[in-house]
Amino acid sequence: MNYSIALKTLVIKEISRFVRIWPQTLLPPAITTALYFLIFGKLIGGRIGTINGASYMDYIVPGIILMSVISHSYANVVSSFYSTKFQRNIEELLVAPVPNWVILAGYVSGGIIRGLLVGLVVALISLLFADIVVNNVLITLSMALLTATLFSLAGFINAVLAESFDDISIIPNFILTPLSYLGGVFYSVEMLEGVWKTISRANPILYMINAFRYGLIGVTDVSIQLAYMITGGFIVVLMFFSLFLLHKGIGIKN
Repeated sequence: MNYSIALKTLVIKEISRFVRIWPQTLLPPAITTALYFLIFGKLIGGRIGTINGASYMDYIVPGIILMSVISHSYANVVSSFYSTKFQRNIEELLVAPVPNWVILAGYVSGGIIRGLLVGLVVALISLLFADIVVNNVLITLSMALLTATLFSLAGFINAVLAESFDDISIIPNFILTPLSYLGGVFYSVEMLEGVWKTISRANPILYMINAFRYGLIGVTDVSIQLAYMITGGFIVVLMFFSLFLLHKGIGIKN
C-alpha cells in the first residue's frame, strides 16, 4: 500500500502549523540571535580575542545556529504531538490504516523542517555580525540535518510520555538548555581543566556543535568521525524506541 498521501498530509499539517503562527515560531529566534551576537560577540568578544585561531564572533556563530536548530526542532514535535494527544485527535490516527513509521516520520519531518528553517534565519542574521566562509558544505548541512532529526525524535518521545503540559517543559528547561549551553557554544572545551573537561566530553551536544563548527569555520575540539557516530547512534536508538512506544500504545492508548 502507498502511504505517501498520509505522510504528505502529516508533513503539510506540521509545516502549516508553525508557519501560521510565525510571529511565535520564527520571529523570536531572530531577535534572540541578534541579542546574542550584540552582547557576546560585539561587547564581550572584543575583550576575549581569538579561540583556536578564530575570532570570538566567528567562533560562537556555529554554536548559536545549532542551538537554535536543537531547541526548535524539539519544541515543534513535543508541542504538536502532545496537543494531538490532549485534544484527542490522536484517535483518528490510531484508527486509520496508517503504520506507525508514517506517523513518526510525519511529525519528525515537521520538526526537522522547522529546526532547519530557524537555523537558516539565524545564519542569515549572523551575516550582519560575522564574515563566515563555509569550510565544508557537506559536513555543515549533514550535521544540521542529523541534529534536527535527533532532537525531533527526542521531542516525540517526550510528547508520548508526557501526562501534562508541565511535562513537556521540564526536559527543555532543565536538561536540554543546560546541555546546549555547556556544549561549547560560547567556549572551547580545551579551556576547561580536570573533571570539568571530562564532564563536558560526556555531553553529546558538544560533539554535534563542534562538528557543525568545523563545517562552518574549520575549527573543532573533537573527532568529526566520533561526532557522526554518536549522533547517528542516538538517532537509531531513539527511532526504534519511538516506534516501540507507538506499537505498545504507551502514553497514547491509556
